Amino acid sequence: MKRTAFYVSDGTGITAETLGHSMLSQFGGIKFDQVTLPYVISNETTHDVVQKINRAAEQDGATPIVFSTLVNDEHREILARCNGLVLDMFAVFLGPLEQELGVRSSHTVGQSHSIRDHEAYRIRIDAVHFALDNDDGARTRHYDQADVILIGVSRSGKTPTSLYLALQFGLYTANYPLTEDDFDDLRLPDCLVPHKDKLFGLTINPDRLMAIRNERKAGSRYASPRQCEMEVRALEAIYNKHSIPFMDATDMSIEEISTRILAAKGLKRRLQ
Repeated sequence: MKRTAFYVSDGTGITAETLGHSMLSQFGGIKFDQVTLPYVISNETTHDVVQKINRAAEQDGATPIVFSTLVNDEHREILARCNGLVLDMFAVFLGPLEQELGVRSSHTVGQSHSIRDHEAYRIRIDAVHFALDNDDGARTRHYDQADVILIGVSRSGKTPTSLYLALQFGLYTANYPLTEDDFDDLRLPDCLVPHKDKLFGLTINPDRLMAIRNERKAGSRYASPRQCEMEVRALEAIYNKHSIPFMDATDMSIEEISTRILAAKGLKRRLQ
């Protein structure tokens, strides 16, 4: 079964996408063509959105699902006349909140992703810079400033997880690749020893690792089944020998890996 899902927003669309993805993930048997329509900020653009939804309904022969975070009441009324199932996030949540708090909401466009808190924005940017500067063992002299140091073999998900921890939580995250030189005697690299309490390991299924590496260097020793199996086996031996907490990230999203690291290490997020 195929359906079209629209994410309609007067801002970036991130909120509508996040909520919509969470809901649609519960319907694994249906293929959704997902369309994000951000910055819907006028009657004209809202009417254009309605036309796109109506065309999808006609082409699919099925009602499109529409996740909306439009704030403007007039735009919401226009959208409500489309031939789709409109799930108005603000209508669902703002009304009860206004009633409970006894205050009408500001109905201001783009509030959730605007730079209202300049200090929080500075923290996020600084954390991203730290993650980039300390990616893949490029630098190690600033590890004393790190909140967490991710370790693992090449292509095990260290870099995207580091960047997510920086962007989402404002954490100073470094990452360091363990290589064959470290596997000979199952030792920790000298640069990591003083920061052992900050280390967190990622491991991965060897078959999955082989598939990822083949996308980069097909047919190489680096991507061979034997090499991947050896590295993962030695990697986990290092974790166990040095009592380093770790997780198998094979079937986890970056979001899940990051939140599990946050909980396992007892880290306090700088961004709320």
